[in-house]
Amino acid sequence: MDGLQHVRNLKAWISRNLGGAAAEDGAVREQARNLAVAALLVEVLRADYDVSGQERRQVLESIRGVLGLEEAQCEELLVEAEQQVDRAHDLHQFTSEINRAFAHDEKLRLVEQLWRVAHADEIVHKYEEHLIRRVADLLHLPHATFIVAKLRAADLSH
Repeated sequence: MDGLQHVRNLKAWISRNLGGAAAEDGAVREQARNLAVAALLVEVLRADYDVSGQERRQVLESIRGVLGLEEAQCEELLVEAEQQVDRAHDLHQFTSEINRAFAHDEKLRLVEQLWRVAHADEIVHKYEEHLIRRVADLLHLPHATFIVAKLRAADLSH
């Protein structure tokens, strides 16, 4: 069972057994959103098949920056995201969650963080760039927004 299906099953169970409690549903949506963000960062982390300590630290920093979580929560989310990515069939399950949860500016900030992960080891591999381009397309971001995020991340990495 993929991560998104697990979230759907959990939502259905909560709805059946707790009468659709809004707070619980909100928590499930927030967890799905957080997992999708972390999973996309992990996808970039692994895109060049060489995971450096710098890149992993950047993923944690990016999770904290995008989601505003505490360090321990970021670590837990990273481990969970790595497991989800191992089971994932494609990017759609993650990007569709982001499309539901994020406004345009939040998507831009996320794509910028994807670039920061790619830049963390000071070498942006063609697989990383291709992956980020695919994510930006799946998030319905115009090419100009993709370039803006790329340039911002490059400026911050120097």
